[in-house]
Amino acid sequence: MERQRVLVTGGAGFLGINLIRHLMARGYALASLDVEEFDYPERDRVEVIRGDIRDKSLLDRAMEGADYVIHTAAALPLYSPEDIYTTDVEGTRNVLDAALRHRVKRVVHVSSTAVYGIPDHHPLYETDKLEGVGPYGQAKIQAEMICLEYRAKGLIVPIIRPKSFVGPERLGVFALLYDWAYTGHNFPMIGSGDNRYQLLDVEDLCDAISLCLTLPEERVNDTFNIGAREFTTMKEDYQAVLDYAGHGKKVVGFPAAPAIWGLRVLDRLNLSPLYKWVYETASKDSFVSIEKAERELGYAPKYSNKEALLRNFRWYLENRQRFEDSSGVSHRVPWKQGAIGLLKRFF
Repeated sequence: MERQRVLVTGGAGFLGINLIRHLMARGYALASLDVEEFDYPERDRVEVIRGDIRDKSLLDRAMEGADYVIHTAAALPLYSPEDIYTTDVEGTRNVLDAALRHRVKRVVHVSSTAVYGIPDHHPLYETDKLEGVGPYGQAKIQAEMICLEYRAKGLIVPIIRPKSFVGPERLGVFALLYDWAYTGHNFPMIGSGDNRYQLLDVEDLCDAISLCLTLPEERVNDTFNIGAREFTTMKEDYQAVLDYAGHGKKVVGFPAAPAIWGLRVLDRLNLSPLYKWVYETASKDSFVSIEKAERELGYAPKYSNKEALLRNFRWYLENRQRFEDSSGVSHRVPWKQGAIGLLKRFF
């Protein structure tokens, strides 16, 4: 029997490679479409297509023979507003359009809980109002609207809204915590850290996406929040990493208002490693209800916040040498610490 072919847009990214490994173990044939180099050991077992989802003719070729598409490619919040719009909105339309023409069975669209903006209540449900903060949050909402349009045209388009997820290959903003834990420093936090901030292990996210490929169409053709089931306060969850590092260091809270003002100033000067949505929401509660995914998909997350952070930290410790001198704006490299790096000497 011929293996079913899955095209992963953004396949060279942090989620992309984890998905490819997850689905490969389940017998699928994998293709990756990404602007970045696919530089993983799995390279020989994956059909690698180098290119941009804004290129319609390339997408057409990539889509040939695909049974399923998992759309993870996106310009992250640190990109320019124009790149965010053309990639996350127009690029999503390109993907769905090509999938419809090539009679792809399903397109799983990976959205974000950024679509809820800065909410006034928790937990958040899939039916809550959508309010985008900044170009990224707005683009994610627009992309979801395009998904609904293509559902109406008969395409099966499950929409997944994951919380911030961590795991092997994940650095980005979390590299700050891991670096400070490893070098034996206390870790500064915006606000008291007593807020509850749900995370997600990438393996649990891959499980949810994989369920959207196999369950009956009428169950998956919907929108689902995905997050950890078990999480405590931000301070307690992050403290687990400092405890594991073994230097006896602590999470140190800062009054939120002055910290946020300071970060806004650094942001204007391009000296902050954190983008607006991160620092504006870091001191607030942030968690979603996963009841719908549990009920409809049988989603059963294996990792708590603490376990997800520690699994990622252990990977970081094993792989530190690889990225010591690199930084950038994707989740696969450490973000530049900017002025926050200077704080280290006081901790």
